[in-house]
Amino acid sequence: MVNKKKVIVVGAGVAGLASAIRLQHAGYQVEIFEKESMPGGKMHRIEKDGYKFDLGPSIVMMPELYQEIFELAGRDPDDYIPMAKLDPMYSVFFGSEPEDAYEISSDLVDLMKTLEDISDKDAEGFLKYLQKIYERFIVAKNHFIQRPFRHASDFYNPFMIRQALKLKTFDNADHFIGKYVKNERLKQMISFQTLYIGVSPYNGPSLYTIIPMIELLYGVWFIKGGMYTMAQSMERLFLELGGNVHYNASVQEILIENQKALGIKVNDKNICSDYVLCNADFPYAMKNLVKDTKSKGKYTDKKIDSMKYSCSCFIMYLGMDRKYESLKTIHNFVFSEGLEKNLTDIFDGRILDDPSFYVYLGSKLDPSLAPEGKDGIYILVPVSDLSTSEYEWNDETISYYRSKVFESLKKVEGLENIENEIVSESYMTPPDFESKLHAYNGACFGLRPNLAQSNHLRPQSKAKKCENLYFTGSSTHPGAGVPIVLLSAKIATEELILDDRGSKQTIYSGNN
Repeated sequence: MVNKKKVIVVGAGVAGLASAIRLQHAGYQVEIFEKESMPGGKMHRIEKDGYKFDLGPSIVMMPELYQEIFELAGRDPDDYIPMAKLDPMYSVFFGSEPEDAYEISSDLVDLMKTLEDISDKDAEGFLKYLQKIYERFIVAKNHFIQRPFRHASDFYNPFMIRQALKLKTFDNADHFIGKYVKNERLKQMISFQTLYIGVSPYNGPSLYTIIPMIELLYGVWFIKGGMYTMAQSMERLFLELGGNVHYNASVQEILIENQKALGIKVNDKNICSDYVLCNADFPYAMKNLVKDTKSKGKYTDKKIDSMKYSCSCFIMYLGMDRKYESLKTIHNFVFSEGLEKNLTDIFDGRILDDPSFYVYLGSKLDPSLAPEGKDGIYILVPVSDLSTSEYEWNDETISYYRSKVFESLKKVEGLENIENEIVSESYMTPPDFESKLHAYNGACFGLRPNLAQSNHLRPQSKAKKCENLYFTGSSTHPGAGVPIVLLSAKIATEELILDDRGSKQTIYSGNN
């Protein structure tokens, strides 16, 4: 019998689980070491007083990428992650009057009615925006987000430079949309989604307006049981394939000798392997797990500290003593009057006067997520990461943001008494993301995907200065967001297999 080569995966986050499944399926002996007691990383679950909340990600886009990992192993995704398409996808609130609220559908007929109610001219401009961004999406999909940049020449060659110029990355998202859409509210409705990957539409590359385009053209979905079902189901599949997971196993170090990874150290014990694939946040891993100076390459501690980070989040998990029928959709966005100032303040490190935020009610679609007759409400406020923030996080800060959120929510019909209807309450703050999830600087989405930290300039899956060591997750290429992180797992495993066997598996075509 041929001895299988052993791969250790550090961390059972989304990309770690997806990588482990791919490698186990490809014939390797894979073991995951995870410091928490459950799978998922940021796709964790918080359970309290009978209420169940997704810890972090909650919006399912590009469902075929979620399903692909199960199809790869010959499974029916519906047996693991049953999902339903949402229509409307979400609601947007700009104020307290009925005309200040909009429901956004991915059905073009319904969407056009909403847009024409705002203005015919803007509806026409919106269709032009869709066409322009779709052209760039195809280029990005085919030439950038599904491939590694192992060598500088993989990017710096005539063909790739021509493709890069088609992406027109030097514009910001707000200005790009403003060429086609003049109504300020409509502009905000189709630019705020850059926050899904931790950048502002006012200074993030215009390419990231592909995110609302993906929502509008391909829809938003809900997985029964919430996003944590995906983490649980990937763990289940990995175990079915014969993999091993070690929980409560915090990795202290990636063992390296002569710039070659040989395994890991856990609980002061050395565990050997042929390859190491690290799903811990790249900046954290480079600073804390890769101790060999030569193997760090250019990612010295000083370099890691000087890099730009995405925003962080303050998340409230509220168990309520009633259902909220007045909220029609499970995803809701509440915008402040001065959205531009709000977002500028986040990336300048200031405390927010009038925060915009996101409200999620998974129990509206899946009553098993809350006690009978009750709802759980998840509220996410984008805030500064710890390296940018000019203020400290303490009980006073939590109380401040909590009161600001309720001040805004009380203006929404049916939520006038929300503060008095809470029976259970817990939070995640930027320091929690840093200490509990090793998100460097508490930046939930990892390294900021600005031009200097994207594509070939972003950390790649194959370590440049260390053999047999690979990285995956939101701080590596191609970036943050669950679908993109699933692609990062695919790239990382293909790079490992390429080095081991000299062969490349089929790259995802995205045509389904």
